[in-house]
Amino acid sequence: MPTIPQRHSLTDVLSRLDLLTNWERKPRGEMRVGLDPMLDLMQRLGNPHRSFRAIHVAGTKGKGSVSALIEAALLHAGWRVGRYASPHVDRVNERISVSGRAVEDDALARALEQTLDSYEPAKREATAGEDATWFDVITAAAFLVFKDAGLDWVIVEVGLGGRLDSTNVVFGEVAVVTNIELEHTEILGSTREAIASEKVGILKPGAVLATTLPISDAAGQVLQQRADELGCRVLRTNFSDDATIADRNAALVGIVLDYLGQHGERVREGGKVGIPIGAWLLDQAVKDSARLPGRMERLAFKLPGAPNTAPRVVPVVMDGAHVPFNIEAVLRDISRSQEFDSRCVAIVALASDKDARGFLTVLSRYVAHVLFTEASGSGRFYPASELEALATSMGIACESEPDVRKALESAATMASENGGWVLVTGSLYLVGALRGVVLKSG
Repeated sequence: MPTIPQRHSLTDVLSRLDLLTNWERKPRGEMRVGLDPMLDLMQRLGNPHRSFRAIHVAGTKGKGSVSALIEAALLHAGWRVGRYASPHVDRVNERISVSGRAVEDDALARALEQTLDSYEPAKREATAGEDATWFDVITAAAFLVFKDAGLDWVIVEVGLGGRLDSTNVVFGEVAVVTNIELEHTEILGSTREAIASEKVGILKPGAVLATTLPISDAAGQVLQQRADELGCRVLRTNFSDDATIADRNAALVGIVLDYLGQHGERVREGGKVGIPIGAWLLDQAVKDSARLPGRMERLAFKLPGAPNTAPRVVPVVMDGAHVPFNIEAVLRDISRSQEFDSRCVAIVALASDKDARGFLTVLSRYVAHVLFTEASGSGRFYPASELEALATSMGIACESEPDVRKALESAATMASENGGWVLVTGSLYLVGALRGVVLKSG
């Protein structure tokens, strides 16, 4: 009798995957970037990235939220939709969304195992695939999941940059560049223009580019120039300078949906079957369904009370902002809410490739006290004591507590004594380390 292949659990397969180089957790200056390993894997797997239509999303801020909003709108219109994102907050499954839900363990384990089984012969044969990284494999597995699910559309979020990112094997009929600010400068370049050149690398002949950047902006000019070279149309948003992050994201998604509707995409289910899709799909229910963990997420942390007293409830906002531009936008929007107009105590962990001084300069304008901590599981974060020394030299009231749980308890206690709130920021890894603790406290 033929032997039945043994199925391995997701935990077992992830252990096998973790033997590969994971650049997400390495100092960014050491990163290997290139598409040849990914292209080799795709060919060995039967090119699953060609089995669906794609919208490709790059940018400094808002990639995840914009991707989730497009996904939610297309699902509402009755399409079979997937979304690929990174990094995850709690579980690796979050990276691969199928019909609005994180991929099931069995489906992910099966796709990962198939991808790893294709990686092994590449290694033996010394082809380009032998250099596949952790992110290459998880990306390839995601495309297998989407192929097996028979999806119509997949919204693919860039991991880093664009031009040489593992995701750039897909053809995005719409290439979205949310915005451009300085980030990952040791990889992408030291100017906004250089970074724009990398991010617009997701644009391909026959596609359309959608962006918030005006042509008067230096980075916007780079995008336009590349679009002109490829003969691609450019769609641009129009909003006021004081628009919120949510408003800007919705405006960008709106022009993408309008474009698709104008080019034949129609509602497939419900009472509006046959009507062209468009920005009108972005009702409150769709916006609410697109909310992501760790992106301006509002929670509450319950501090244990003294004997015979009720626990103290402290408002908590979690956002993985990690560059000055991001945290400025987040804090500006939060400050508009009366609920958060009181004393803020921030818990911060920052990767060592980030502009710590710039980040703290912004933070100092909004928060009363900062607790610096360290996100475990990654070797590329500033020591909490080093950030404390920098902040102290800048006149910022602060302290360091490397243990994230102790930092949360201290920050929450400090905030509760002054009627304030806690901000957890600087890294999605930090958000992931504390989000479950906050949720379980309730």
